[in-house]
Amino acid sequence: MADFPVGELNKIRRGDRASYDRAAIHALLDEAMVAHVGFIGAGRPIVIPMIYGRVDDLLYLHGAKAARFAKAMAPGLAVCLTVTLLDGIVVGRSAFHMSMNYRSAVIHGHASLVTDGEEAERALAAITDHALPGRWSEVRPMLDKEAKATAVLRLTVEAASLKSRNGPPVDDAGDYALPIWGGTVPLGVQAGEPRDDGAGAGSAPVPESVKAFLARHKA
Repeated sequence: MADFPVGELNKIRRGDRASYDRAAIHALLDEAMVAHVGFIGAGRPIVIPMIYGRVDDLLYLHGAKAARFAKAMAPGLAVCLTVTLLDGIVVGRSAFHMSMNYRSAVIHGHASLVTDGEEAERALAAITDHALPGRWSEVRPMLDKEAKATAVLRLTVEAASLKSRNGPPVDDAGDYALPIWGGTVPLGVQAGEPRDDGAGAGSAPVPESVKAFLARHKA
């Protein structure tokens, strides 16, 4: 799988933390759950946290057709989308060397409104299954009125980059002799026990999608 081409949009100046590996960027997009989507609306920068779905090099977003972002992006708009996973706090022996272990991807592209019904349904399935893999096949089919009220936006990836840090603090040589603790505090997503809302008609069991999610993220 070829790397994303490097250009002015995605070139990272600190090269030791940079990657343009397509597979690694796809993997990060698949693992992260929320993207921050930036665009220009009414002449001002706007950034919105959103869930998303990925199909190859296409990213899909959705929301109410009446929403500002949907109206702004529908004609086709330059968009910058970012995702970040925090893997740990890096505790240095000085404030200067405090840091984070992280993985972050920055995606540049153009958004456009999806008008084909079949593509819109595939996109909504991808978004649903990104949040909770396997959930789309467990729920009732979408109603026509729901589909008509939902705007689905396609983001074609034009440039992408990944930046990351991993490992312990890199302190000044003289600081290691100080009686100050240094190291890392790991971070990650942790799922709690599912809570039934008590509003269902019967006693349905916890679905397989939720069980699988718990198995991956249980403490």
